[in-house]
Amino acid sequence: MKALLQREWQIKRQGAVQWLYPLVLFLLIITLFPLAIGAEPATLLRLASSAVWIAVLLSLVMGIEELFRPDFDNGTLAELVVSNAPLATWVAVRLAVHWLFSAGFVAVLSFLAIPLFGLPMGDTLMLAVSIVVGSPMLLMLSAIASSLTLTLKNGAVLVPLIALPMQLPVLIFATGAVDLHATGLNGLPILAMLGAGSILAVMITPFVIAGILKMAWAD
Repeated sequence: MKALLQREWQIKRQGAVQWLYPLVLFLLIITLFPLAIGAEPATLLRLASSAVWIAVLLSLVMGIEELFRPDFDNGTLAELVVSNAPLATWVAVRLAVHWLFSAGFVAVLSFLAIPLFGLPMGDTLMLAVSIVVGSPMLLMLSAIASSLTLTLKNGAVLVPLIALPMQLPVLIFATGAVDLHATGLNGLPILAMLGAGSILAVMITPFVIAGILKMAWAD
């Protein structure tokens, strides 16, 4: 596990452009959104959580298509399969490091909603917590879509088409929790449900992806 973590950490450090791209996309969306809809404070406040979560969703999906393909192309995946290495563990470590460099940073950047949208600090904290709680499920669904399209020439185009319909419920519930908190109601039950879904996804998805990767290598 330690060796896998060190390897994935080094890969992320060397390929800074790949994980910086989703963050730049996130910043562009939340920066241009207020400019596009105008400077009406009430409108910006009402759309803040939805705009930020849409940016989170798009940034996670757009940065996932190269999650497994380099290892598939350079033979690393074949070596792992042939050597009977714990492929599910490797997938889990890769997803964990990817989450830290994507959703982890995005949760911090979500505090830009305070100056850009005029969102109160309490609502912004709720928004950041919803990103931390809900993003693992988004990442797992995107990773499944990425592994399913691994052997296709134009798989990167299909990843959003496969992942987005499955991710929309997460978007709806997460923004609903923030909106409930903004109106003075309790959004914690929705966050708890998202957290439970993310925990189940983290527990199950590495084994599902490991099976898909084995089938992709066999083909």
